[in-house]
Amino acid sequence: MKERLKKILSVSPLKIAGLVILIALVLFFVDAPFLRFMELKALDLRMVSRGAMPSGGETVIVTIDEKSLSELGRWPWPRTTIAKLVDALKGYGAKAVGFDIVFAEPDDNSSLKTVAELARDVKNVGIGDNRLYGLLEQKQKAADTDAALARSIEKAKNITLGYFFHITQKEVGHLTEQQITAGENAIANGRFQMVRAKKGADESPLINAYAAQPNIPQLSEAGENGGYFNAFPDSDGVIRWSPLVIKFRSNHYASLSLSLLVQYLEWPMLVLNVAEFGAENIRLDKVEIPTDESGRLLVNYLGPAKTFPHYAVSDILNGRISADKLNGKIVLVGATATGIYDMRVTPFSAVYPGVEIHATVIDNILHQNFLIHSGWTKFLDVCLIIVVGLIMGFAVPRVRAMAGIGLSLALISAFVMANTTIFVRYNVWMNLIYPALTMMTIYLGITVYRYVTEEREKKKVRGAFQYYLTASVVNEILKDPSKLKLGGVKKNLSVMFSDIRGFTSISEKLTPEELVHLLNEYLTAMTDVVFKYDGLLDKYIGDAIMAVFGAPLDQPDHALRACRTAIDMMSELRRLREKWAAEGRPDVNIGVGINTGDMVVGNMGSQMRFDYTVMGDSVNLASRLEGTNKEYKTNVIISEFTHEQIKDELFCRELDFVQVKGKKLPIRIFELLGDRKEAAQWQEFASRFETGLAKYRAGFWDEAIAAFRSVLEVRPEDYPARLYIGRCEALKEHPPEGEWDGVFTMTTK
Repeated sequence: MKERLKKILSVSPLKIAGLVILIALVLFFVDAPFLRFMELKALDLRMVSRGAMPSGGETVIVTIDEKSLSELGRWPWPRTTIAKLVDALKGYGAKAVGFDIVFAEPDDNSSLKTVAELARDVKNVGIGDNRLYGLLEQKQKAADTDAALARSIEKAKNITLGYFFHITQKEVGHLTEQQITAGENAIANGRFQMVRAKKGADESPLINAYAAQPNIPQLSEAGENGGYFNAFPDSDGVIRWSPLVIKFRSNHYASLSLSLLVQYLEWPMLVLNVAEFGAENIRLDKVEIPTDESGRLLVNYLGPAKTFPHYAVSDILNGRISADKLNGKIVLVGATATGIYDMRVTPFSAVYPGVEIHATVIDNILHQNFLIHSGWTKFLDVCLIIVVGLIMGFAVPRVRAMAGIGLSLALISAFVMANTTIFVRYNVWMNLIYPALTMMTIYLGITVYRYVTEEREKKKVRGAFQYYLTASVVNEILKDPSKLKLGGVKKNLSVMFSDIRGFTSISEKLTPEELVHLLNEYLTAMTDVVFKYDGLLDKYIGDAIMAVFGAPLDQPDHALRACRTAIDMMSELRRLREKWAAEGRPDVNIGVGINTGDMVVGNMGSQMRFDYTVMGDSVNLASRLEGTNKEYKTNVIISEFTHEQIKDELFCRELDFVQVKGKKLPIRIFELLGDRKEAAQWQEFASRFETGLAKYRAGFWDEAIAAFRSVLEVRPEDYPARLYIGRCEALKEHPPEGEWDGVFTMTTK
């Protein structure tokens, strides 16, 4: 399980981006319903945000609205009223008139029924007056409103009648073959003039019908043109596509909008081109109409309802409209009254007249104002998913978490703005949801990955340092776990070594249990002091302690921290010695050596196991200085390099100019005495010692001896003064050969 988890976590941000891109592409190609729904809503939002656009002015709508119902009576009106409307529109000079209405049943005419019953009764009685039969025939013709409408349509010669198809087999279960064939014959004038199919062309994506619901025969025969007005909403109920072609049996039929345009443009060639994948396009004279594989046109809505001029039927019949409003226009007749129910859901409104959708399609085709969404835009969508995903995968890992939020929002916002701009300016519908979600998912994936890996790194750091650093320092390191990697860097640091004097003899006086208890108590107290100054407890070497200051955190005052640690260690030792003396335990003394200089710091070891430590000549020198305390019977010795950093804060006296074992060049060493604020207690003997040291280095042995003896007057227990007196007396008896440089060479560690 551990290994599997490691494999899962051993991914990179770029791999996460690649995985998200792959999933996005799979969902894109399978057309995931929910994401498809989101994209359709995003299309609507872009269309609405674009705002309303003016129509071309060629198309107007004559409406069966509330006003007309109020003036002319409830719907359906007598066919004579429709006939008067046809005559009026012809009189207004309308160039092409289309009815978004189907007259599927004969007009329910009581007058016609009465005349027909009277004629039947006269015939049954046996009255043989031809004048009576002629009069009844005239009355029957006058009462036949369907015939009246047929005569108006035939006379106008600019009428396109609407009808609709039954698309499911369930809808035609009640029809006989004879009725279906009759319906097919009735809509013959609505067929495509030509269908061009390439080799291997596939017509299966086209919408197929099972039967047609035409107008009554009288009207179908009178009209020169026809077109269906079927509408197919998307899964959310919104009409976004207009089917320009439906296949019924072996023929292809044009929509009402397309058929009306054919009439308006004076019967140009209407051609359907079919390719291997389905419908390729529809050509109306020189205009190429882009469709999807099903032969549907993506409707480019111009705005909300009444983007096109609306004129009430009652106003037309009563002559209340000026002729220039309709002259030479395409006129669509349809219902907008709420009670009649020809309302559709569109991107602009949940209540939108269906007849105005036909007007929009006509305007789109006339002005070639098409929304472009084809195979090449889908190819661009795929490219965008990959490109924006890779950009996100490269960019996010290179910034911090908070900056990553801003960067991600900026990149997603820039993409959305660019996508919307392309839609508004160039009518190109490029997928918005998949690339945007890809970017968001990649950001979230990388953020989660970073969180998981950073937590893992933090746990690793905490495990590595919790026993060597204070909690505050560990928390600081956790902000940058990258420091915990194999290898090291060169830095200027301070190193401190401390060791118990005569530990072997002490251990001989105690039982193992007592020794462990004493050592644990001592090391705990000393470690607390190291942590007090945010030092790194590098290691315990038996009874010895090695601590580093200035790493892993940068501490400009690392030398001062190391020296204050040594001073406080001596204070803590005095407290412990008093306690142990009261308990009858052995007396303990320590020596401390501190050096400051360049050294390599980092994780040293193998890939499997390593320690955070320091290495270098400066580290070795600190260790030698700790041992040097034995020579001078001192507690804390620091190098001249450390002294240079702390001399303004702490009080020291120079001890010697020595060449420690393993070093070629001599260095000045100092005894650390305490804080400079308390210098008064050391000033007198330190000043006398400094005089003696100067005489010693100048080779004035007697004067040096006198100066060091004066030190003992102030501080009788001062061992370094006694040491120098002994050296001077020895040098008097055996003067140095050659030039005297005052350097003392250490022969032990």
